Amino acid sequence: MTISSSLNAGVAGLNANATRLASISDNIANSSTFGYKRASTEFESMVISNSRGAGTYSAGGVRASTSRLIEERGALVGTSNALDLAVRGRGMLPVMPASGMNSETGAIPMMMTTTGAFRTDADGVLKTESGLVLLGWPANGDGIIPTFPRDTNSGLQPVVINANQTAGDPTTVISLGVNLPATETAAASSGEALPVSVEYFDNLGTSATLDITFTPDVPATGSSNTWTMLIKDSASGGAVVGEYTLTFDDTRGAGGTLSSVTTVSGGVYDTVNGTLDMTVAGGPITMTIGRLGDPNGLTQLSDTFAPTAITKDGSPVGNLTAVEVDENGYIMATYDTGFIRRIYQIPLVDVPNVNGLTALNNQTFQVSPDSGSFFLWDAGDGPTGTVVGYAREGSATDVAAELTALITTQRAYSSNAKVIQTVDEMLQETTNIKR
Repeated sequence: MTISSSLNAGVAGLNANATRLASISDNIANSSTFGYKRASTEFESMVISNSRGAGTYSAGGVRASTSRLIEERGALVGTSNALDLAVRGRGMLPVMPASGMNSETGAIPMMMTTTGAFRTDADGVLKTESGLVLLGWPANGDGIIPTFPRDTNSGLQPVVINANQTAGDPTTVISLGVNLPATETAAASSGEALPVSVEYFDNLGTSATLDITFTPDVPATGSSNTWTMLIKDSASGGAVVGEYTLTFDDTRGAGGTLSSVTTVSGGVYDTVNGTLDMTVAGGPITMTIGRLGDPNGLTQLSDTFAPTAITKDGSPVGNLTAVEVDENGYIMATYDTGFIRRIYQIPLVDVPNVNGLTALNNQTFQVSPDSGSFFLWDAGDGPTGTVVGYAREGSATDVAAELTALITTQRAYSSNAKVIQTVDEMLQETTNIKR
């Protein structure tokens, strides 16, 4: 009966608008919640009869369908904490509940979030106040991230930062820039050896030195432009780790640059890169002395002996002072000696249908059949965005738009209530006919 269908349509309208009111209320309540994703309620009509020329029409009513717009992103809000993290662009941070760390099965119940204020707890675990633990891939001792599977979370581990940790960085590269006096290779010069000492750090962060002497070859007449470079390692009890004969060019244009390097003992001279491969007590070190004809590195000019540029990598043992996350998701630890080491990499999780994820508490999400399988990307690669430190993602709620929708919903609810009131009056009139 059409009058009964009108009553049902009015009731369906009340239910649908009540559902929409609930989603609007949720959005407004979370307008200041970091990382909140707006809920949207859409109406769909229901058709009972669609026969042309039937002369009657039965109202089917309406039904509400609510979804969460996870792909919408809120504006980034700057903070003062380096471990306040947000994602600029597509992708989410992998997290897990703190209760899952004690799981006896060993499986990590991975969830996802777009932002979080992470702090270290008493055990150094990075987690939020709501108990979300940040997951990442641990780096090796040399800062290299091993290869982990991308389609499973088996390689992910809770990020643990020990505030009392110390670390040292062994020296692997030395660049030697020294000017040798051309006058010392001339006849009647003193032939005195000229020393240079270069500090380096071994694998345990202990300081050692390479004692380098340059002895000129003094001819009977003229100038030889030739030197003998002897390198000794203090960590090996002063043993010789390299001896080389250096000959410098005295022609116009290339004067003062290396013309040849002859290896007497030690690592071979690489003419392409201008380097010497030496082996000291702590392991191999590459020393750059300059390519042939290159004005950088070792030179022989004028009458002044001067170390012009001596640089090296490595550092002594230092204490952890700061931890930051770069845009590629690498967690970088800085020590008071200036040494910076990569300790974790935070991948970004992506799925084919972001809006198909299952929404959970605390702005977290899980994979569902509607979302598709997840894949772990390096931040900034593929479709994913970058990780931003010192930032939180704000709520995706537009309060002005929600208040406008609230007014519209209120009017629609009142209109449906009026329909029910009208149907009731019509039914009353039908009842009065019998009287």
